[in-house]
Amino acid sequence: MDFASAFLDAVRGSGRVLLTGPEGPDGDSIGACLALQRALATLAPAVKVEVAGVPGFRYDWLRGADSMLRESQIVDYDGVVVLDGDRHRLPRAVARAFASARWTGLIDHHRSSGGDGYTLPWVDPVCESTCVMIRRLMSAWNVPLDRDYAEALYTGIIFDTGAFRYSNTTASTHTVAAELLAQGIEHWKICEKVLMEKRLPGVRLQARVCDGARLLAGEKVALGVISRATFAELGADEMDVEGIIETLQNISGVALAALVVERGPERTKLSLRSRGGVDVAALAQRISPAGGGHAKAAGASIALPLGQAVQAVEAAVVAAVEAAGL
Repeated sequence: MDFASAFLDAVRGSGRVLLTGPEGPDGDSIGACLALQRALATLAPAVKVEVAGVPGFRYDWLRGADSMLRESQIVDYDGVVVLDGDRHRLPRAVARAFASARWTGLIDHHRSSGGDGYTLPWVDPVCESTCVMIRRLMSAWNVPLDRDYAEALYTGIIFDTGAFRYSNTTASTHTVAAELLAQGIEHWKICEKVLMEKRLPGVRLQARVCDGARLLAGEKVALGVISRATFAELGADEMDVEGIIETLQNISGVALAALVVERGPERTKLSLRSRGGVDVAALAQRISPAGGGHAKAAGASIALPLGQAVQAVEAAVVAAVEAAGL
């Protein structure tokens, strides 16, 4: 792999490197970052490699998660590498570090992520998860698997394949999973922790969103909204949001689900899920320049207050469903 060699040379020529996912990193991003950080610690021990992000309760048990950096801890870096996302959706402090870095990298499997704006981009839209791409890098570098690597990589793979339920699962997905299972990981516990377990505030948050969800476009669209006030009232945080969009998507007859989450006075996050009739990656990019993802699962950051964002999303998703003839 030409990328593997060039990337490792760039790291070895640096004093400090930051690995990061987008704002609010998910299991694939966190697993990929932690596995890559550990591999680079072996291959480039003189380089300080750090990971940005807040892991939350679903991922805080992974090796290295306790050393992940909050925004206030971000400094200057020779290189900044975005995993499982793109430069348009970075937290503000990370975005500043990205802009001032001597070199930048991208490792991602989202079709909507282009290579423009990076020194070293690697995008594989056919790949099921970024963690599988990291496994390929490890193979190219002859880094042997062990249980800690396997737990991090398996976390990302099951997150992005829905524990092998989604259509992006292939025969090679199971081949990689078999390699990881051979390291003795307790795969059932990882599935429970990452995909099933909820805190009580998260259960209440899901109930609140579902109770207030609206069905639009002849009940083909399910739209949910979460405000900062609701987070505060229920004692929930953004990690408790995971899984809610899938619940909306699974409503009988719904072809497209949208969840709008308030992040600040003029900052909202949009999550989209489709059963296949609408390309939500393209839809997310139409809604916001900082949008993208997969055809069936995508998201965006929207620089609007919550009320205006909800109006914009409602108009866009209804139009998309109607245009698709669903």
